[in-house]
Amino acid sequence: MYFHEVFDVVVIGGGHAGCEAALASAKMGMRAALYTLNLDAIGQMSCNPAVGGIAKGHVVRELDCLGGAMPEVIDRTGIQFRMLNRSRGPAVQAPRAQADRVLYRQEMRRRLEREPNLFLKQGEIVDFIVCGDRVVGLKVMDGRRIGARAVVLATGTFLNGLIHIGERKYTAGRSGEPASIHLTESFKRLGFPMGRLKTGTPPRIDGRTVDFSKFEIQWGDPKPTLFSYASRETVQPQLACYVGYTTPRLHQIIRQNIHRSPLYSGQIQGIGPRYCPSIEDKVVKFADKERHQIFLEPEGLGTREIYVNGLSTSMPIDVQLEMLRSIPGMENVDMIRPGYAIEYDFMQPTHLSAAFETKKIENLFHAGQINGTTGYEEAAGQGMIAGINAALKVRGEEPFFLDRSEAYTGIMIDDLVSKGVDEPYRLFTSRAEFRLLLRIDNADKRLMEKGFQLGLITRDRWEACQQKYRRIDAAADFLRRTVLKESSPYRRKWSDLAQGDVPAGISLEQLLKRPEFTVEQFHEILHHSGHRLSEEEEQIIETQIKYEGYIRQQMQEVEKMQAVQQRRIPPDFDYAHVPGLSREVVEKLSRLRPATLGMASRISGVTPAAVSILHVYLELERRRRAAAS
Repeated sequence: MYFHEVFDVVVIGGGHAGCEAALASAKMGMRAALYTLNLDAIGQMSCNPAVGGIAKGHVVRELDCLGGAMPEVIDRTGIQFRMLNRSRGPAVQAPRAQADRVLYRQEMRRRLEREPNLFLKQGEIVDFIVCGDRVVGLKVMDGRRIGARAVVLATGTFLNGLIHIGERKYTAGRSGEPASIHLTESFKRLGFPMGRLKTGTPPRIDGRTVDFSKFEIQWGDPKPTLFSYASRETVQPQLACYVGYTTPRLHQIIRQNIHRSPLYSGQIQGIGPRYCPSIEDKVVKFADKERHQIFLEPEGLGTREIYVNGLSTSMPIDVQLEMLRSIPGMENVDMIRPGYAIEYDFMQPTHLSAAFETKKIENLFHAGQINGTTGYEEAAGQGMIAGINAALKVRGEEPFFLDRSEAYTGIMIDDLVSKGVDEPYRLFTSRAEFRLLLRIDNADKRLMEKGFQLGLITRDRWEACQQKYRRIDAAADFLRRTVLKESSPYRRKWSDLAQGDVPAGISLEQLLKRPEFTVEQFHEILHHSGHRLSEEEEQIIETQIKYEGYIRQQMQEVEKMQAVQQRRIPPDFDYAHVPGLSREVVEKLSRLRPATLGMASRISGVTPAAVSILHVYLELERRRRAAAS
């Protein structure tokens, strides 16, 4: 079969999933190509120009430990950094950063162009070339045939995308860019069942026409928490955001025009994200609420364009403008871009393995919104895993998996391939069974060795990580062994802090376990004893000591769970021969093909009793094979 060009891995789509997939496979030695409709839109932030948030920030930290680009790119282009949930426990704290939209896109493209094994291509992929049940290449709109040993499909909202603004609708992948229609038809011809989802975006406004004195100013953190362990400081000037509220008048405008909303007229068929509803949905479903919070967030340093976070809408343009002008401080606002809703095709992720390879077509991987997810971070995490596994497949090596107990990325993957989606999927810390083990501060301890072994992290970075935890362990051991002497000058000082006598003979570790003490009280002692730690390293020690009992308990639970749930199920396992399984359970397990007992246990309708039967049967089979050999 003749091909104009041949690559080890071809990635379709230049969004956040596609960028990470292409980089990962190229870094692993693959000759990789990234095909996109518009090279100038690589890394485009179609919705809010921001990265991170609760659970999402955790994924970005995990990406950094696996060699991903997003963490360093946002650190270099961020214009406001904030740690969310700072007043709550360490398990639910997460960083978020506002980005300069244009700088982010430019920096991401620079990262891709620096990778010698990666080739950027502009063109529309319109069809798959399949030999038997394997994808072997792709067809480009201009007639070229591209050979590929593995393909990663990361098309975002472009598959059969349809934009809605009031009564008007038109095909597009996002505003101003064409949808991918031919690829959708090719996908359906291969027999993949498609679903329909919907997402949306708010209007953008001209900041020169806003009276910001009517809004509450919101600055970022004076000491930003960055996403990459390799970053040392922010690069861009830091800007303020502004907080405001909707008004009863705005709610009245929506109610009077709700019949013109494509969400309520029946024009939109796709299911939207429950956790990020449009302002129409908020007003209708929370009718007793008098106001809703909105945030005015700058799009970048070189523009006056403002993103109105919290006001996602697909109402007609005239209604959107009336809504905006009902908000105090925005009476004379000029709308630059209207908000809109977009429907797009997706495939149920239960048709994927945990490596993100389709079960129907070998060597074809999916990542991002085609899997039913929403959010840049979720897409980037999937892209990284798909790119890694595409490279491993080409090498003929075993796939790479992340467990639920070791990464939020692992939780997302397991949720998607085990349960599927009935609405756009979004990560939350509440999805984690062991979230105290999955903090943002220990992502490097959890994952950087894996990144190094895959060839995605340099030896220097891995050695720096090891040195960091040697310092932390040594300082923690010092606090454990050092007891407070009778004559210590710290006794009176700390007794005042504790509002009671601090007895001699107590260890510094025991003191730090007390709620009134923080690691700051021990900074001077640690410093004078030769333990020179960064602020982040001291915080890790405080968390480890204060939550030691809870951490130990969760680790024991993980060990118990893994003993059973990590047992792998052969991909060709015949469930019909397992006595005691109901017909419904056999049908679901045979169709979804879970890779492990843990994944099987999370499939709807698969009972604990069925998992127990399967566990016993797999163990008997293992013993039978061992005896035969």
